[in-house]
Amino acid sequence: MMRQYELVERVVSYNPNADEALLNKAYVYSMRKHGKQKRASGDPYFVHPLEVAGILTDLRLDDGTIAVGLLHDTLEDTDATRAELDSMFGPEIGKLVEGLTKISKLDLVSRRTAQAENIRKLLLAISDDVRVLIVKLADRLHNMRTLHFVPEHKRHRIAQETIDIYAPLAERMGMQDIREELEGLSFKYINPEAYQAISERLEEVRQRNKTIITEIEGELEKTFLEKGLKATVRGREKKAYSIFRKMQRQNIGFEQLSDIYAFRVLVDNIDDCYRTLGIVHTIWPCVPGRFKDYVSTPKPNDYRSIHTTVIGPGRQRVELQIRTYEMHQFAEYGVAAHALYKDVTGKTKGGRSLGRLAKDSNAYSWLRQTVELLSSGNSAEEFLEHTKLELFQDQVFCFTPKGRVIALPRGAIPIDFAYAVHTDIGDTCIGCKINGAVMPLVTELNNGDEVEIICSKAQTPPPAWENIAATGKARAAIRKATRAAVRKQYAGLGEQILQNAFKRAGQEYSAEQIKVALSRLGFQALDEALAAVGRGELQSRMVIEAVFPDYQDQRAAQSEGERGEGWFGLPHASAMKFRIPGSSRKNGKNGHQPGQRSIPIRGLSADIPVTFAPEGGAVPGDRIVGIHTPGKGVTIYPIHSPALSQFDDAPERWLDVRWDIDEENTERFPARIEVSILNEPGSLAAIANVIAENDGNIENIKMEHQLNDFHDMTIDLSVWNLNHLNRIIEQIRSKKTVSKAWRVN
Repeated sequence: MMRQYELVERVVSYNPNADEALLNKAYVYSMRKHGKQKRASGDPYFVHPLEVAGILTDLRLDDGTIAVGLLHDTLEDTDATRAELDSMFGPEIGKLVEGLTKISKLDLVSRRTAQAENIRKLLLAISDDVRVLIVKLADRLHNMRTLHFVPEHKRHRIAQETIDIYAPLAERMGMQDIREELEGLSFKYINPEAYQAISERLEEVRQRNKTIITEIEGELEKTFLEKGLKATVRGREKKAYSIFRKMQRQNIGFEQLSDIYAFRVLVDNIDDCYRTLGIVHTIWPCVPGRFKDYVSTPKPNDYRSIHTTVIGPGRQRVELQIRTYEMHQFAEYGVAAHALYKDVTGKTKGGRSLGRLAKDSNAYSWLRQTVELLSSGNSAEEFLEHTKLELFQDQVFCFTPKGRVIALPRGAIPIDFAYAVHTDIGDTCIGCKINGAVMPLVTELNNGDEVEIICSKAQTPPPAWENIAATGKARAAIRKATRAAVRKQYAGLGEQILQNAFKRAGQEYSAEQIKVALSRLGFQALDEALAAVGRGELQSRMVIEAVFPDYQDQRAAQSEGERGEGWFGLPHASAMKFRIPGSSRKNGKNGHQPGQRSIPIRGLSADIPVTFAPEGGAVPGDRIVGIHTPGKGVTIYPIHSPALSQFDDAPERWLDVRWDIDEENTERFPARIEVSILNEPGSLAAIANVIAENDGNIENIKMEHQLNDFHDMTIDLSVWNLNHLNRIIEQIRSKKTVSKAWRVN
C-alpha cells in the first residue's frame, strides 16, 4: 500500500506548488472513515481510494482532484456527510465527491433502472466539472483490475457495464489508454474464450515479428533524418478487443488482419506533420482509401492526427499515425492532458479555469448535448438508450453549406444531420440536398457529404422518424415533439368535449373561467387540463362543478328522447372532419392492417389514436360516430351499429365525425360479411373469386358447420367504400352456391 509521504511526493514531482496539507488531510480522513472496512480481496478498503489517487497521479492531475480520488467513496460507504466534507475540504471538493456518489438509496424497480439512474446523475455531475468523470474512470479502472476477487456471478454484469458505458465515455473524452485497458479487462470476462485465443495468436505474432518492428522503426527514423526531419517513431500493437471488434465487423479471420502493428511518428509542429506525410507518400506507395486527416478536421473528442497506410520497408504494409508531441499527449490522456485545472484555492497555473477549458473543448460539447437529452426522455432507461446510441459510434464527417463540420454515427441520415445542427432545424425539416442534389431524407450519409436541409415552419416531425433516426439526440427530439403534438391534439379533443358538456349543462363555455378553476382541478396550465379531459383522465362533469360549484347534473331526470339533439341521442358537436388513412400508404400494401390507426383532425397538427369498431368496422359512405375511449382515443362506429347502445348513458363520449376522404383514395377500410353457402367443391373458390375480381382483399375467414348441406362463414375483408362493399355483396348473392349474404356490424 502506498504510504502517505509517497503519494505527496508523486504529486509534488510534477506539481511543486501542490497543497501538501490538503493531500495529507484527505489521506488521513479517508483512512479513518473507511476504518476496518474490507474489500472482496480481503485488503483494507482504504487501498481502493489510495490506488484511485495513484492512477490520477499517473495522469498528472491537480492536488484537488487527487484529494477527491481519496475521498470519492466516503459519502457512499461511510458516515461522512456533505456538510462535513464542505467544512474540512471546501464546497468544491464536497460537490465533486457528491457527484461521484451512486443513487443507492432510491427504490429502483430494476437493476437496469439503477444503472440508468447512476449514469444519469454521473453525466449531470460531469457536465458541471469534468474532474468527476476522470475520477470515476480511475475508480472503475481499479475496480476492473481487481474484478477477479468479485464473486463470479457479478463479474459479467460489471464487465458489460464497463464496456457499454465507461470505456466509450473514456474514448469520448479522448482518454485512449484508459479506454483500451477498460475494454481489455472487460473483454477478458465477457468472452474469455475469444480473449484467450486472440491473446495467444498475438503472442505468436509478437515473437515472430520482434526484429521486424525494430527494423521498421529504425528505417523510418533514418529516412526522415536524411530528409532533414527530426521525428520519433514508435511501434504499437493493436489490442485484443480492438482486433476482436474488427474481425466481427468485417467478418474476417485473424490471419487476414494487416494492421496488427501501427507506427506513430511524432514531430515538433503541424508543418512537420505534413512534411512527414509528403516524404512517406513520395518514397512508398500509399494504400487507397486508407488516408484520414484528423489534423484539419479533428474528431469530436479533439483527437488530432494524420493516418495513412503505405507499402513500406521490406514490402510490409505499414500503418502510420503522424502527430505532434502535444497531439500525442492529448491522444493518450484526452481532457486529462490539460494541466490547468483549478485547484481548491481558486488559482490556476495558466490563468484559465477548468470551466473555461471545458467549455472550449469539442469533447465537452458532446457531453452538454447528451445532458440535454435528460429533459427529453420519459425515463432513465430511455436516457440510457440514447446515451449508448451516442457512445457507440463509428463516425462520418459531413458539412453544412457554410463549411461547419457535423460528426455523425455511421449509418446516419439527413434527419440526424438536421437535428445535429439544431433541434428546430430537425423539427421543421421537409427535405434535403446532398452534394447539391435533392435526395430522400433516408439516404445514408458518407464522409465528406455536404448536406443542405430544406425546412418549412408548417412541418412537424412524423413519429415514424424515431424508428429510422440513428442518433439519440434526433430520437429524443422526435419523441419530445411527438408528445407535444399528441398533447396538443388531446387538448383540442378535450376542448370539444367540454364545449359539448357545457352546452348540455346550459352553461356558456369559457376558457378564462376554467383557468380560474385550475387550482381546484389540480392543474397548473389550461392545456394540461384540456389534454386530461381529452385522454379521459378528467371528467367533464368535474370541470363544470369546479367552474360552477352550485351545478347539479340533471341528466338522470331526463327522458331518453331529451338526452341529446342529434342522431340517436348524439349531441351536436361542431362537426370535426376526420381524414382516416389506412396503413397502405406507409407500408406499400393494399390491404387494411387491423388495430389502431392515426387520424389527424383538421385544424390540429397531430394525430390521435383511432380504432375501428371491433365487429365489422366502418367504411366511407357509412354515417359514422366517434366514441371517445379514455386513454385509447376514438373508436369509429357506423351510426346503425347496435353496439352504440352501450354508450347511451355517456353522451359526453360521443363525437359527431364525418369522412373526409380524397376522391382518389387508395386506402382500404375494414368490413365484415356473413355468407351461407352450399357444402360442395368450388363454393369457397367462387366467393373468393368475386372478392378478388372486385379488387377486395380478404383478411380472415372463419368457417362454421350448420347443416350437412350448408356452411356459414364469416369473412373479414377490406374495401374502398360502401358502394364497393355493396357491389361485392350483391355479386356474392348472385352465385348459385350462395344461399344468403349480408353485412355484419
